[in-house]
Amino acid sequence: MSIFTEQEAKAILDKVIALSRADECTATLSGSLDGNIRFALNNVSTSGMVGNAELAVQVAFGKRVGSATINEFDDAALERVVRRAEDLARLAPENPEFMPAIGKQAYTASPTFSESTAAIDPEFRARVAADSILPCRDNGLIAAGFLNDGKSFFATANSNGNFGYQQATSFNYTCTVRTEDGRGSGWVGRSLKDAADFRAGQDIQIAMRKATESAAAKALEPGKYTVILEPAAAAGLISFMMNFFDARTADEGRSFLSKKGGGNKLGEQVFDPRVSIIADPRDPEAAVLPWDGEGMPRDRVAIIENGRIANLGYSRYWAQKQGKTATARPGNLLMSGGEKSTAELVRETQKGILVTRTWYIRMVDPQTVLLTGLTRDGTFYIENGQIKHPVKNFRFNESPVIMLNNIDELGKPVRVGGDESRFVMRIPPMRLRDFTFTSLSDAV
Repeated sequence: MSIFTEQEAKAILDKVIALSRADECTATLSGSLDGNIRFALNNVSTSGMVGNAELAVQVAFGKRVGSATINEFDDAALERVVRRAEDLARLAPENPEFMPAIGKQAYTASPTFSESTAAIDPEFRARVAADSILPCRDNGLIAAGFLNDGKSFFATANSNGNFGYQQATSFNYTCTVRTEDGRGSGWVGRSLKDAADFRAGQDIQIAMRKATESAAAKALEPGKYTVILEPAAAAGLISFMMNFFDARTADEGRSFLSKKGGGNKLGEQVFDPRVSIIADPRDPEAAVLPWDGEGMPRDRVAIIENGRIANLGYSRYWAQKQGKTATARPGNLLMSGGEKSTAELVRETQKGILVTRTWYIRMVDPQTVLLTGLTRDGTFYIENGQIKHPVKNFRFNESPVIMLNNIDELGKPVRVGGDESRFVMRIPPMRLRDFTFTSLSDAV
C-alpha cells in the first residue's frame, strides 16, 4: 500500500516520535501511486504503474543532526530507522546554523487533488497514446511522448506537536513529433490539474503542424531579434531567475538583487511595470502543498509587484540573524499577463521569431542571471503577422532580468510544469524586444 489515509499516516508518525530519545524528532511520510505510458517511433514502448511509500526521520542532539529513511513500516522497522538517525546524529559535527524543529502550525488545505486525475486507468493512458500516434502515422510523421500521472500523499509531524496531512494528484504530458527525414520537429506539452480537461487528439495537431512546417528551415544571422516566447519557452528562463529571490544571497552580494555597498533591492523597480509574479498555494488551477520542506506554512505572497521586488525569501536562520520574519519557500509561480493567445501575438508582429521551446539552459553569470541555451522543436520567422518560414535553431545568451525589461506585450497565462520547471508555473506567452541569439544550432 502506497497511499495512506490521514489516520494511518498519523499512527505511524506518532509511533516514530514516541520512539525517539533525541532532543527533538521530525518525521515525514509520503507515498505515491504513479501511472505512465511512453511511446516512440509510433509505438508504445513501456507502460506501467509504480507505487512506493517512504518514511524520513530527522533527529537532533543539541546542534548535531542525523537523518535516515526507510520504506518498511512494522514496529521493528520504525525503531530501526529512528535508532539509525540517532546514531548518525551522535557522530555528526555541530551545525552552526542549526534551527530547532518548528512549533505546532495551522495549515489551510489547498486544492491539490483532482478526482478525474486520480481516476486515470490503463485504458485512459492507452487512449492518449493512440490519439497521439495514429494521426502521426496517418500523415507520415513520427511521434514520441510520455504521459505521467499520479496520486500521492504527504504527512509531517514533529516532537513539538506539529502535524500536517494532504493528498495530491499530478498530470504531465509531452509529445515530440518528427518528420520521417528528421528535418522537422514539433512539440506539445500539457501540465493540468484535471485530466478531464485533456484532449490529446487536439493537442497533437499542434506538434504535427510545427513538425511539418519546420522541415525546410532557413539560416538567419545571429543577433538581436524581436521574439515571441511560448509559455514553455519562457518558463525555463524565469524559473532560473526565481532561484535568486533569497534574502541571504542578496544580502551577501551573491545575487542580481544585491545592492552595491550592501543590502538588497527589496522595494526597488527592477522589471517592466507589467511584470507581477505571486506564489499562492491555494490557486485553483496550480495548487501546491500548504507547507514547504521545513513545514513552514505557505500563504499567498507577492514576489514581484508591478515590476518592483515585493518580497524576498527568508530562511528561519537568516530571518533570526537579520531580525526578520521567516517565510516558506514557494511551490508555485504565477505570472500575470493579458488575454491574447500566442497566435494573436504573432498576428500583431511585424517582424520577429517565434520560439516553441528553450532547453539545455545553463548559468553563465549569477550576478546578472545571464543564461545560455538552445531553441528547439519549431522556431519560425514572422513577417507581417504571419509565419513566413522555419528557421534553424539558435543558441541564445540572455538574462531574464533584461528580458523582462524588454516586454512589448504579454499574452494569456497558461499552466506549465513537468520538465520545464521545478515549480508549478502559470506563465504568459510574451513578445520581447532585442532577444540575443549568439550562434546557430544544427539540431532540430
